[in-house]
Amino acid sequence: MTPPVAPDRLLAYLAIMDNTLHIIGGGMAGSEAAWQAANLGISVVIHEMRPNVGTFAHQTGLLGEMVCSNSFRSDDSEQNAVGLLHWEMRAANGLIMQTAEKHRLPAGGALAVDRDPFAQSVTDALMAHPNITVEYGEITALPDSGHWIIATGPLTSSALGAAIAAQTGAEALAFFDAIAPIVYHDSIDMSKAWMQSRYDKGETEEERTAYLNCPMDKEQYEAFIDALMEADKTEFHEGETAGYFDGCLPIEVMAERGRETLRFGPMKPVGLTNPHQPDVKPYAVVQLRRDNKLGTLYNIVGFQTKMKYGAQTDVFKRIPGLENASFARLGGIHRNTFLNSPTLLDGQMRLRSKPNIRFAGQITGVEGYVESAAMGLLAGRLAAAEILGSVLDTPPATTATGALITHISGGAEAKTFQPMNVNFGLFPPVDGLKSGRRGRKDRYKAYTDRAKTDWQSWLSAGQKAAHA
Repeated sequence: MTPPVAPDRLLAYLAIMDNTLHIIGGGMAGSEAAWQAANLGISVVIHEMRPNVGTFAHQTGLLGEMVCSNSFRSDDSEQNAVGLLHWEMRAANGLIMQTAEKHRLPAGGALAVDRDPFAQSVTDALMAHPNITVEYGEITALPDSGHWIIATGPLTSSALGAAIAAQTGAEALAFFDAIAPIVYHDSIDMSKAWMQSRYDKGETEEERTAYLNCPMDKEQYEAFIDALMEADKTEFHEGETAGYFDGCLPIEVMAERGRETLRFGPMKPVGLTNPHQPDVKPYAVVQLRRDNKLGTLYNIVGFQTKMKYGAQTDVFKRIPGLENASFARLGGIHRNTFLNSPTLLDGQMRLRSKPNIRFAGQITGVEGYVESAAMGLLAGRLAAAEILGSVLDTPPATTATGALITHISGGAEAKTFQPMNVNFGLFPPVDGLKSGRRGRKDRYKAYTDRAKTDWQSWLSAGQKAAHA
């Protein structure tokens, strides 16, 4: 345990231990980061505010506590991107994956766990590691020196959130985050949709065709509004007090202000001509905007939602052109805290304005237990390499972990950056393979085969760097 010191001197005291890695937050990301760095010979201190400072969602002071689902989702490493992420973490001797396997419950093709024993085992493993110390108490300021990883997740304390906001220039980091759905481009019916920016704005052809447009007539629009208003919505939990993020009001909130609100907002039909029916003026238009540089993912512009998942697919498939859409991510709403990582973090997950601090987990803008843990795994290894005096490159974008870090550190559009699950839309295409729904099985297998080879090469390079 750290000797008693005045709170205002705590960070200065801790920073004296130059070669120690300090991790704020003992969730999925923080736990995995600590495990990876400690196994590379680094002394690690985990700073966890619970149980001294609680949250409305957590029930214990255990590390690795699961506060939402008990599922790590698909475990299929050949046909599913999150299953591939499982595989990569297992190959890297990941604590979260090996502990999940130990407490696995029957769940078909998914990896679900008995959550309380899982968290206990994570805690026990970290406590027993000779290179890891756990300090209980809240860190409320950003350290000026030393090696740090902030992995405080979506429930970052208000004090630390304020310190992060002050450093990054963000006006608010905590809000009810309404997230828009993201669609796979190759599942959109282009016989109904077309590419065009409103009023053909833009200096290049790419800019003039930056948006994908889905037209509605009046009957389709009215039916869509009816379905939207009647759909099951997510209710807030007791204790959730954040407001809406003003830039991302749920479409249901907008529709409640009047049936025409969406038609004069994100669904306004002006400045657009449907080449499939050039003489017919659409009554409303749903626009999708490319969400990644590869052009494989498109988000539905302005369609942040708090509809439940089943309702979303029913409602959104009423949109002409999206009748057979496949979703890389459905919309949602929850209290969230995350950075605009493409702007604020470098490729090594360091805060550009304070490079002694790395961020990991959901606060970086990834979504999900597995993705959070994977970013912790990566941050822990990158920090360890730096402390050992070497440089470890991030994994290639052809891997699941690499695809995520590439996305959050520059692959995503900074202006529209929102939390993202791992999905094959983040991966560079494999040459020579068919696009579209029929070619998915072969395409996904090619992605995962390539990823596994590249991940093993990255792990080998990391081991050589650690022992150089």
